[in-house]
Amino acid sequence: MAEAQRRKWDRKQTLNPVDYVILGEDGVFLSRGMGRTHDVSEGGLFLETHRALKAGEEVLITLGLKDAMVRLRGRVVRLVPATSEYRHCAGVKFTYMNKDDRVTLKNFIGAS
Repeated sequence: MAEAQRRKWDRKQTLNPVDYVILGEDGVFLSRGMGRTHDVSEGGLFLETHRALKAGEEVLITLGLKDAMVRLRGRVVRLVPATSEYRHCAGVKFTYMNKDDRVTLKNFIGAS
């Protein structure tokens, strides 16, 4: 099956700043970092960071979108090793986002 057919949401190719917190068991703070998106959808984002994340890690993300910021929770579901072109990259699937942040994100993705 082609990858485009598997996707539930359209992606927006965009570079946006991200602040993230990695959570351990029981939501315990493990570490914090910064990165940037390569693309964003209503269901997740592709994140570039300076250090490797681990599959299954839970992350709290603050995502800068033009004149707004959204806060969400997600889980690392895909890893891409660092290359000469990119640092460490990870696919993050959203697991929680409040209603207002969801509307803000949806409007950002729908904007040209």
